[in-house]
Amino acid sequence: MNDAAHHADSSATADLALRSLTARSIVLSTLLGHHPPELPVRALVRVGELFGIAEGTVRVALSRMVAAGDLRQADGSYALTARLLARQARQDESRSPRTRRWRGDWEIALVTTPEGRPAAERTALRQAMAELRLAELREGSWLRPANLHRPRPPVVVEQCTWLTGTPDDDPAGLAARLWDLDGWAARARALMAALSRAGTLADRFTIAAAALRHLLADPLLPDALLPQGWPGDQLRARYDEFERELSELLRQYLSG
Repeated sequence: MNDAAHHADSSATADLALRSLTARSIVLSTLLGHHPPELPVRALVRVGELFGIAEGTVRVALSRMVAAGDLRQADGSYALTARLLARQARQDESRSPRTRRWRGDWEIALVTTPEGRPAAERTALRQAMAELRLAELREGSWLRPANLHRPRPPVVVEQCTWLTGTPDDDPAGLAARLWDLDGWAARARALMAALSRAGTLADRFTIAAAALRHLLADPLLPDALLPQGWPGDQLRARYDEFERELSELLRQYLSG
């Protein structure tokens, strides 16, 4: 790649305020995108080499991730632990959401536990609601269109009363109040444009990882509630293309 193209790639990632690559982020993103999420150390070392990360730096990162409980090691391979397996499951859902036909109903969760709950319980509830892709209308009132199939974890079952209802006002207007749909769509388009311009694997990897994080924030609304030209499916398709590219590289490394 010439200097001008490299500068354009670097400028694109800077404009998007993307996280810089580290040995840890490379290992984590690689395993999160791999099924099953387990790879031999030689494959992870060679992926690091693609991005100019020395073998020793990758091995130190692996040791620290094992010590931190992010990875487990067995027979020369590294795999995600349960906490990160749950994150991978959420990422998989964001790429292939389990939806059902929407009939206009909304799921509503009202927090009914006593006031003065410990901060840890409140934080766990908010995190669970975000993972379920509910939005908070007001303190203690969460809702979304009832178009997704996913289990409710105990933390939200125990702390909330769940109802089903329909808004009196325009549901598309309510959705626009609950989620920044224009902002999400604008960043999705910017990520796709940057991915198209990126010439190096390192830049594509960085942008693709950001795209996957962005998909986690997709509210996965019914088509009837989305702005025209919603880019969610396009972003999913572009990420799938990159994953196939990376999977082919890993296949070559593992067979070499």
